[in-house]
Amino acid sequence: MFNHISVLLDESIESLNIKPEGIYVDATCGGAGHACKILSKLNEKGKLYCFDKDADALHVADKRLSAISDNYVLIHSDFSRLKESLSSYGVSKIDGILFDIGVSSYQFDTPERGFSYKFDARLDMRMDKSQMLSAFEVVNMYSEDDLVRIFQDYGEEKYAKRIARNIILERKMSPIESTTQLVDIIKKSLPSYELNKKGHPAKQVFQAIRIEVNGELDALESGLEQALSMLNTNGRCSVISFHSLEDRIVKKKFNDVTKQGNDSIKGLASNNQRVIEYRLVNRHPITSTQGELDNNNRAHSAKLRTIERI
Repeated sequence: MFNHISVLLDESIESLNIKPEGIYVDATCGGAGHACKILSKLNEKGKLYCFDKDADALHVADKRLSAISDNYVLIHSDFSRLKESLSSYGVSKIDGILFDIGVSSYQFDTPERGFSYKFDARLDMRMDKSQMLSAFEVVNMYSEDDLVRIFQDYGEEKYAKRIARNIILERKMSPIESTTQLVDIIKKSLPSYELNKKGHPAKQVFQAIRIEVNGELDALESGLEQALSMLNTNGRCSVISFHSLEDRIVKKKFNDVTKQGNDSIKGLASNNQRVIEYRLVNRHPITSTQGELDNNNRAHSAKLRTIERI
């Protein structure tokens, strides 16, 4: 069964300021925890569009949402194709959209999906199981330079070069096929004092490979751009992020579109100031309460940011 505890559930739904007759999007439907809450607030004129790359998630979401109403549409697609997908349903404007970024508990806790360093499984990490690129291809076919780049840029791993070099040496003898093999290589690449630190030594490398496999950061930038352009006046976009790379993208985008700038050439006077179309609903991100943290450890790094079109 698709088991996923929705993080910042009440806070994120409240942030959308839902209108019963509005058009809303859950860009990352997952187990439909947020989607069910949104749908329950819509009347017969309202509509909810649910995106997810994972067909397993949409199958479960359909069962859960259908028990509430039939005012929803499931879309098996990445939110980077938001405009294109919604236009096929005649939708060009929306009243709100929620992004719950990252991997679901179901994906982490299903060993055969290969997302977790806690289970021995084939290297996979695909959110969309129909795509060709998996963690196996990244680990076994990427160049040393590309592995270093990924580990540094997406995992902020300070031993990226050493780990990449050992991966190259290992795969010359035989393919690296399992999560356990990769974990062992990572552990052998780190000095002993790093292995004694709190947290799993493979966490950052696994994060980096997962982001590369699923194109997560590029998709986030594209999805945010499209979402903001589609918002109606007073429409809102809320984003829950779980690590600094995601939050940095969201924070920068929201700041860019809510700060006054001008279109003048540097050094020349101009009155062509850019019209501000958006405002931050909260100046600082909302984080989980202690009560939520006690029930769901995975909520500890979650940050919720919301923006409104004015």
